[in-house]
Amino acid sequence: MLKGPDGKYVFGTAKVGEKGQIVIPKDAREIYGIKPGELVLLLGDDKGLAIIKNDLFMKFAQHVMSAQPTVEEEE
Repeated sequence: MLKGPDGKYVFGTAKVGEKGQIVIPKDAREIYGIKPGELVLLLGDDKGLAIIKNDLFMKFAQHVMSAQPTVEEEE
């Protein structure tokens, strides 16, 4: 594992198995608190793929959904 500035990491490579599965490296699981059986959300664009803990994304989504509209949004 390589640790860069501002909490950025390089965890190495992961081989995709015959069923399309990958193993998230141990260092990454420990740093991000990913436990066996936990759901993760996969997001992507034409540049790459991101793995996000589902519970963190759901907290973010709830925050967005409960946000009060600003004056500009009401007009």
